[in-house]
Amino acid sequence: MNLGSGANEARFAAYVEGLASVLGHADRSGPLRGYCTGLLLPGERKSVEPMAAKTAPARAAAQHQSLLHFVGVAPWSDEKVLAKVRELVLPAIEEQGPIEAWIIDDTAFPKQGTHSVGVHHQYCGQLGKQANCQVAVSLSIATRCASLPVAWRLYLPKDWAEDGARRNKAGVPFDLGFATKPEIALAQVQWACEAGLPRGVALMDVAYGNDSRLRTGLTALRLTYVAGIQPNTLMWPSGAGPKRRGKPLNNTGRRDEPDLISAKELALALPKRAWRTIRWREGSADWLSSRFARVRVGVGHNQLIPELLVPEWLLIEWPEGEGAPTKYWLSTLPADIRFRRLVDLAKLRWRIERDYQELKQEVGLGHYEGRGWRGFHHHATLCIAAYGFLVAERAMIPPSATRSTALFQTPALPDGYRPRGSALAA
Repeated sequence: MNLGSGANEARFAAYVEGLASVLGHADRSGPLRGYCTGLLLPGERKSVEPMAAKTAPARAAAQHQSLLHFVGVAPWSDEKVLAKVRELVLPAIEEQGPIEAWIIDDTAFPKQGTHSVGVHHQYCGQLGKQANCQVAVSLSIATRCASLPVAWRLYLPKDWAEDGARRNKAGVPFDLGFATKPEIALAQVQWACEAGLPRGVALMDVAYGNDSRLRTGLTALRLTYVAGIQPNTLMWPSGAGPKRRGKPLNNTGRRDEPDLISAKELALALPKRAWRTIRWREGSADWLSSRFARVRVGVGHNQLIPELLVPEWLLIEWPEGEGAPTKYWLSTLPADIRFRRLVDLAKLRWRIERDYQELKQEVGLGHYEGRGWRGFHHHATLCIAAYGFLVAERAMIPPSATRSTALFQTPALPDGYRPRGSALAA
C-alpha cells in the first residue's frame, strides 16, 4: 500500500500507533489502521465494503469482516480515542495560535429507512427541510486557523428514547434518557470544563443560542458566549431594567414588564450613526464585510432572577440593501471589547461549517451504513481521528502552499471488483 511520501507514512503510522494504545486489545491495531486509511483515501464512498477493497485488495472479503466487527461490535472506548486524538493534534493546532472558541452545533444525516438508531422525521439542515434523518450534537474547539471536534453524541428523539424494544435492538445504553439538543450541548461543555480543555468563547447559532437555559448554564460555568438569537427575543434597552423583584422572571412576569422590547424593535429604533461597516476575515477573493450595530441590553428571559441581571451586548447585522436586520447575537464578552473583535468572534462560527463539510465530503462522516448506537459513534470517532490527522498535517504546511485532503494514493482494486449497489454488479 502506498501512503504517499515516506514522511507522511511515518507520521501516520506513529499517529495510528498512538490511537491503538487506548483500544484495549493489540489485535485492534490492524483494523484501526485499515479503517483510518480507508477514510483518508480518495473515493466517493467511505462505507466499510469499498474501504475494505481499497485497503486490502488481495483479501477484501476478510478485511470487510474485520472492519465491520471493529466499527460495529468491538467495545473500545470512543472517549479514550477522542482524548488521544486531542493529545496528538492539539499541539499542532496551537502552534498556529491559541484556542479562541468552543463551537456548539449539530449536523444531520438523511436516511431513507426508519430502523437506524435515532432516525426521525425532523429538521435536516443538509436538506433544509423536515425529513427522515439522524442528528448528532458536537462541540469543537477552534483557533483562528483550525478547529477539531472534541465531543460527539447522537440526538435521540423522545419517541426513540421511550421505545424500549427499539432501544434494545439498536444497543442504546440503558442509562441514557431523553435530552434536548441544548441539554446535550451543555453536558458536553460541562465535560470539557471538567476535562480541563483550553477555554474559549462559546459560539452557537440561533438553534442553541435562543435557549436561555443553555446561556445561563454557560455563564454558571464561567464561560463567555456569542449566541445567535431570534429577533423576537425580549430585552431592556440600556438604562431600563426589571420592575418586578424577588421572583424569577417567568412568562407572566415578562408580560408585567412594560419596558421590554424585542431585539428587532430595538434594532430598528437605533440611529443611523449606530451602524458601522466592519470587515472580519479575508475571503477567497476579498475581505468579508457587512454593516453592524451593537448596544448594551438586559435580557428578559424566563430564567432571570431580576436582582442578578447583568448587561450583555446585543450585536445586530444589517447588510446594505436588505430591508431589515438579518442576524442577531447576544454576548457576555466584556463591555470594553473592540467592535471588530466582537464581530470577528461571532463570525468565527463558520469554522464548524468547514469541519462538517470536510468530515462529510472528504472523510465519509455520513457514509456509515450500520444501524446501531455503538457503530454510529465508533464511525464518527474514527472520522474525527482521520480528520485530526489531516488537521495536524495541514498545520505543517505554509499558508501559501496548496492544501489537499488527498494525502494518500489509492491502491489498485482487484480485477472484477464491483461494490454492492453498482449497476455493473447486477
